[in-house]
Amino acid sequence: MDLNALIDGEFAEHAGIVEATRQAVRQPLAKLAQACVTSLKTGGKILFCGNGGSAADAQHLSTELVVRYRQNRPALASIALTTDTSLLTAAANDFSFDEVFSRQVEGLARPGDIFIGISTSGNSPNVLKALEAARKVGAVPAGFSGRDGGKMVGLADPLLIVPCDVTARIQEMHILIGHILCDHIERSFV
Repeated sequence: MDLNALIDGEFAEHAGIVEATRQAVRQPLAKLAQACVTSLKTGGKILFCGNGGSAADAQHLSTELVVRYRQNRPALASIALTTDTSLLTAAANDFSFDEVFSRQVEGLARPGDIFIGISTSGNSPNVLKALEAARKVGAVPAGFSGRDGGKMVGLADPLLIVPCDVTARIQEMHILIGHILCDHIERSFV
């Protein structure tokens, strides 16, 4: 394939998914953004998790909140559940990999906190178990997914579904959605 054709094709596919995603996530994103602001303003926190590229997104978005997105402001309470290697390996070894995030949610999340599980397929067992744990402790069980939402449908609310089957495009939209979320949150605290 011609490199220029590849480049043009990738940008065209991305642009089409941007518009479809904008329409698909507008309402659940607004709902999640307001829930996050309310939680943070009442002493809550936002917890993120995911696997692989979604783990990197969880860390990225949590950092935007604790450090800054665009403007200097007080640090906001956010945790990426993907960063503690001792905890992750102990939970995987002593229980199972399916429990690595739910154990943390069980120990760290409180009523009114926001839990955001990120899974491009919507079917990651450890993210699903963490959503169940969030519900159980009274945290808001939110999610970012792709495709048809997978098993996160009915478990995560709000659930932001990128209407696409291509993992790379879903990940691109997840970071865009996450940046919009961080921008709104930050504007509420400056």
